[in-house]
Amino acid sequence: MAELTRYELDDGVATITLDDGKVNALSTAMTHELMSRLDRAEADGAVVVLTGRASTFSAGFDLRCEQTLWPEMMASGGRLAERMLSFPFPILIACNGNAIAMGALLLNAADYRIGVSGEFKLGLNEVALGMTLPWFAIELARHRLTRRYLDICTVTGRMLGPDEARSAGFLDQLVSAEELTSVTRDSAVALTAIDMGAHLATKLRVREQVLAGLRDGIDRLETTGREW
Repeated sequence: MAELTRYELDDGVATITLDDGKVNALSTAMTHELMSRLDRAEADGAVVVLTGRASTFSAGFDLRCEQTLWPEMMASGGRLAERMLSFPFPILIACNGNAIAMGALLLNAADYRIGVSGEFKLGLNEVALGMTLPWFAIELARHRLTRRYLDICTVTGRMLGPDEARSAGFLDQLVSAEELTSVTRDSAVALTAIDMGAHLATKLRVREQVLAGLRDGIDRLETTGREW
C-alpha cells in the first residue's frame, strides 16, 4: 500500500506532509500513519512541522468509507489530536490551504499555526452535512476558538476565509503561499532552542482540562459507537 504521508528530518525539524494524492482525507489508515510519524519524530527529538499537499491541508474524515467504520475512524482522529496536544516537542502546522472539519480541528491541537492568504476555506461543516459534532471535537473547538466563533463555527457550520479563521482562533499567523515554507521552517528552527522539559511540563498543565475532556469524548465514542 502506498504511503499517505512523507517524513523529512533536517536540523532538528521533522516535516510530515499529508499526501493521499487528493484532499488528504483523514482515514483510519492516514491517522495511524500520522501517529507512527509522530513516534518517529519523538525518537528523533525533533520539532514537528505538519503540512499538506497542493492547496489543501486536510478536508477532514474520509466519509466515503462505510458508515459502520466511522466510529473507529473518528476515535483514531481523536487519539491523534490527543497525541498532538501532549507531544513532548513543539508541533507547528503549515496550513497550505483548505482545512475542513477534522482537518480544522487538528489546527486546534498544534502549538502554532501558520496559514496562507487566498481563496481558501477553514471551519467545521459537520452540521451542514447532518452530523452532530462528537464530544471530543467540541473539546478541541472550545480549546482554541474565541467564545463568539465557538458557537458560530460549531452550531451553524459556517466556513471562514483565512483572515476570519485567524480571528476565530484556527490560525495564529498568515503569510503568502510563497512564504509559507520558509516562515514555518524559521519558526520551527527557533523553537528547537527552547527547554523541551519545561515545554512539555507547561503544555500538560495548560492543557490538563482539554486533554481530560478529549479522552472522555473518545471514551464516549468508543462506548456508544455512534455520535452523529
